[in-house]
Amino acid sequence: MALIERLARQILDVADSLDPADTARALDSVLPVVAPLAGPGIRMAVADALHGLGPIEPLLRDPTVADVLVNGPNNIWVERGGKLERSEIRFENDQAIVAAVERSISPLGLRLDRGSPVVDARLPDGSRLHAAIPPVSIDGPIVAIRRFTGAVRDLEGLVETGTASDSQADRLRQAVTERENVVVSGGTGAGKTTLLNAMSTAIPEGERIVTVEDAAELQLGGHVVRLETRPANSEGAGAVSTQDLVRAALRLRPDRLVIGEVRGPEALDMVTAMNTGHDGSMSTVHANGPEDALWRLETLALSGERRVSAEAVRRQLVSAIDLIVHIERRDGRRRIMNLAAVTPDGCREVQL
Repeated sequence: MALIERLARQILDVADSLDPADTARALDSVLPVVAPLAGPGIRMAVADALHGLGPIEPLLRDPTVADVLVNGPNNIWVERGGKLERSEIRFENDQAIVAAVERSISPLGLRLDRGSPVVDARLPDGSRLHAAIPPVSIDGPIVAIRRFTGAVRDLEGLVETGTASDSQADRLRQAVTERENVVVSGGTGAGKTTLLNAMSTAIPEGERIVTVEDAAELQLGGHVVRLETRPANSEGAGAVSTQDLVRAALRLRPDRLVIGEVRGPEALDMVTAMNTGHDGSMSTVHANGPEDALWRLETLALSGERRVSAEAVRRQLVSAIDLIVHIERRDGRRRIMNLAAVTPDGCREVQL
């Protein structure tokens, strides 16, 4: 670690800029003098220290790692196969963690400091980074990275991994091709986005899909237009919310609307869209089951500034949503637990 830090500092002194090409040339000149016996591993570690997330970059290149959790410089965890394990990798100190995050988010126009102590960002490979520093995080900087692996590409892949049975995959394929409106429910890390990606492969070619996401994770094929929310800048201006984008999406002539996750008053706009000619739309919501998903969507739809009665929202939900798919993660494995049809009386489990 000391050698890597020393090399990085010398490269910063001689490089013309932080452009990867300039730092690579500077490394070529510094390395033979400072560490003539250094192998390719040292070269990559120095590059990570200058451009990436520092010592945890190797974890982000590991295809078996699903999450990287940094709880301080000496307390780093990874999730492999659905189980958490502690890593031997370390940061030099708290400042090194903050510097690594700042390197990653500055090209995105984001910042992390005491004035903006929480940041949420999408990395170039599609992974999501969430970081918090004091005064929000009491014990020092915290970073959580949810990697986008794209391991499951279609409904057949869900069957192969045991996430879905053959009959469940057939029913989901039918729901997509027959343009049913589908909501995927589940907890954090249950696999909702992966399931949505797999279901999208059943969308017939030639249909125009408009996606709306807080951080772009969906990897859909075909005629796709992607929209992503934007946080406010350092002056507190320029924010674009999911609700703003759902309304914009309806003006972009979508055949289907796919909302990565509903978590606010945009639920009312989504339900309205499903009820006004955008059949075959899909979204996800955090909930403990199909019935809870309906209640949560109702609560979210009523949370906005528009005055609308609970009864009107409930009737729209029943009319708009055809199928709720509930997925859970248990013992490190993700499984579809329920397929429920939405009826005026609530949710009825689909018999396969």
